[in-house]
Amino acid sequence: MAIFEKGIIFEGVDTSDQSCWTLAAYQARGGYSALRKLVENKTPQDEVIAEVKNSSLRGRGGAGFPTGLKWSFMPRSFPGDKYVVCNSDEGEPGTFKDRDIMWYNPHALIEGMIIAAYAMGVKTGYNYIHGEIFEVYERFEAALAEARAAGLLGDNILGSEFSFDLFAHHGYGAYICGEETALLESLEGKKGQPRFKPPFPASFGLYGKPTTINNTESFASVPFIIKDGATNFLEAGKPNNGGTKLFSISGHVNRPGNYEIPLGTPFAALLEMAGGMKNGKKLKAVIPGGSSAPVLPGEVMMDLTMDYDSISKAGSMLGSGAVIVMNEDVCMVKALERLAYFYHEESCGQCTPCREGTGWLYRVIHRIENGLGRPDDLDLLTSVGNNMAGKTICALADAAVFPVRSFTKHFRQEFEYHIENKKCLVDHKWF
Repeated sequence: MAIFEKGIIFEGVDTSDQSCWTLAAYQARGGYSALRKLVENKTPQDEVIAEVKNSSLRGRGGAGFPTGLKWSFMPRSFPGDKYVVCNSDEGEPGTFKDRDIMWYNPHALIEGMIIAAYAMGVKTGYNYIHGEIFEVYERFEAALAEARAAGLLGDNILGSEFSFDLFAHHGYGAYICGEETALLESLEGKKGQPRFKPPFPASFGLYGKPTTINNTESFASVPFIIKDGATNFLEAGKPNNGGTKLFSISGHVNRPGNYEIPLGTPFAALLEMAGGMKNGKKLKAVIPGGSSAPVLPGEVMMDLTMDYDSISKAGSMLGSGAVIVMNEDVCMVKALERLAYFYHEESCGQCTPCREGTGWLYRVIHRIENGLGRPDDLDLLTSVGNNMAGKTICALADAAVFPVRSFTKHFRQEFEYHIENKKCLVDHKWF
């Protein structure tokens, strides 16, 4: 997979070097200098949080919530245990960036989590890693062992009064555990199902204690902010969209992979980095932020820049940064059927609207794709979706509805053609 060489997280990382992940290689690139700077200068916690706020770093896991603001919610004066947790449960279809951070540059994540713990007065942290990438989990464990041996984790880090230890925990491949409260339930050894909110994790998180949860890429961006300053990070992107971002590009491109680029880069430039459209085909549609993000027509995407605000104004979301590119030959009904099946399978079943609704959506789309569509099916999809979105404990129901709404909005002609003619508009395949 490609890594754009001028990115902040992967600056100086030679992914062809099998030792690039090690502590020695990371320190040669200036690694842990940010942590050393904080510890040696005894930088006040408020200053660290303010620097992260000023960087305009937004959560890289999907929601895009300001990272520094989230850190400020931690009640630092709380007398008992507090926790910092990394969400590395990367299960969104089309997303494969976080595993590359842990595989090629795990110490950036470790240093970022140590800095977060320093800023929030936390002594214990966990990294919850997707269970289906066990080799990545093993590498992260090896990186943790290196950090402990070097005095970067544990008691009195770098000879200071600051102590913090970090542990890895692997999940079991459940998509729902990417939702932060379901992740906490799983981390506690329970069934991975979302919690009612409020209370929010900042006040009642892991083991009922104050907890801050951020995404892998969010934490891995922090060392640069502390080392080179919030202004440099902010200027690497654009206002309200600081820094660089990793985009996982898949689908009909010549060079699928991960590309780290400044936020605000035109989509057309990103597509060119990925080698352009495969076999010279025409761009038809793009899902810009993982499978739960609303799809956008190709001509709309070509006019957009890759940042939270631009994508949001166009009616979708940047999400995890998983860019799924579809060419002119794609049957949008078939594509939506596959997405609907995924959300049906991954619903935890706790909430009736999601448990029943995801299956209902899939069955209706399945029959349209297979030539059994009914004239009122599109209205039925709208009705079912309206009774799911915003009516469940977590956002999985919404994630299932967003693709249905956007596919049937932007490519309604294809769905109507399937229903009326019992065949596909794209390749005229008879059922």
